[in-house]
Amino acid sequence: MIHSLEQAARRPVSRETFERLKVYVERLKSESQRQNLISASSLEHIWERHILDSAQLIRFEPHAGATWVDVGSGAGLPGIVIACLAEGHVTLVEPRRLRAEFLDRTVRALGLRAKVVCAKVERVAGRFDVITGRAVAPLPKFLQISHHLSTEKTVWALPKGRGAQLELADAKRAWQGVLHVEPSVTNTESRIIVATGVRAKTK
Repeated sequence: MIHSLEQAARRPVSRETFERLKVYVERLKSESQRQNLISASSLEHIWERHILDSAQLIRFEPHAGATWVDVGSGAGLPGIVIACLAEGHVTLVEPRRLRAEFLDRTVRALGLRAKVVCAKVERVAGRFDVITGRAVAPLPKFLQISHHLSTEKTVWALPKGRGAQLELADAKRAWQGVLHVEPSVTNTESRIIVATGVRAKTK
């Protein structure tokens, strides 16, 4: 599995990092019995469906030590996985209290360079080098609610399904910048929308 992680992230993965991810997986499985964090059908394939899928976003990091914000972090996907793999600080934004509490306990247990903010993203302050979010909202809405967290150099790395191209075309009606779609390395039907220099079009 370490080799698969390295292939997805395109960087070395230490034994210590792998052990942290294993602990996270066990905590995620356990907590999913108490609250609906991930679908029961995906528990059997948790490494492929969730951990590797999240780890591949690391390859879009603009530089070592970049700061990340994971919007609507939920179960910690991809935020906790990124915090295990990245050198920089990760902020996990989750408005639902029970999920935020699970994330906070996990961050503390794993000793991660991360913090949890229990709030809607519109109320979060700060600027980040990378913005991500998994299954939060269609791209136009996602850009609208989280653009205030970006700078002109921020990289957006957003996992999407088969409708990624349609979401991108829809977003380009109101937003400009360098936006394109990358293939997922874990699922042939999934895509990743990558963007930089995102700004609203002037009317």
